[in-house]
Amino acid sequence: MRSLLRKGAGAVGAGLFTALFLVFVLQVGARFGFNKPIPWTDELAVVLYVWVILWCAAFVVPEREHVVFDLVWNGAGRRVRQVMKVTGNALIGVLSAWAIPGCWDDVRFMGREGTAVLGIPFSWVFAPFVGMLAALVVRSAWGIVQALRGQGLEDAGVPAA
Repeated sequence: MRSLLRKGAGAVGAGLFTALFLVFVLQVGARFGFNKPIPWTDELAVVLYVWVILWCAAFVVPEREHVVFDLVWNGAGRRVRQVMKVTGNALIGVLSAWAIPGCWDDVRFMGREGTAVLGIPFSWVFAPFVGMLAALVVRSAWGIVQALRGQGLEDAGVPAA
């Protein structure tokens, strides 16, 4: 089931990126090839970019692929790493959970307005942000469970044997 969800999230991310790429190619072709810019392509490209970034950060890119500052981590012992991982995940998870209701209210409020050309409600534009926060809560909880089990405490950038 987990593999199926991961593949589905990857397929959605790939679809969003493909749509972004096609809109971008259309935009460049119309503007520079035919000297006839298409106004909606700019707007749709921005909306798709926001969706690609938030969707992939939430559901596609694994934690080990995110950018980290590991100088202190690599110099710490196993027990200190465990405390660091639990503390860091707890902070991220709690702050993300705390932010969800306020962000959801803002996203719902933004539905009153739409984008300038296509009229896409801003609630649709920014809805993936709430999904990303929810994913951070789940990922953080899972990171705490793993740290308490002693998993994921190896040197950053060096896979476990």
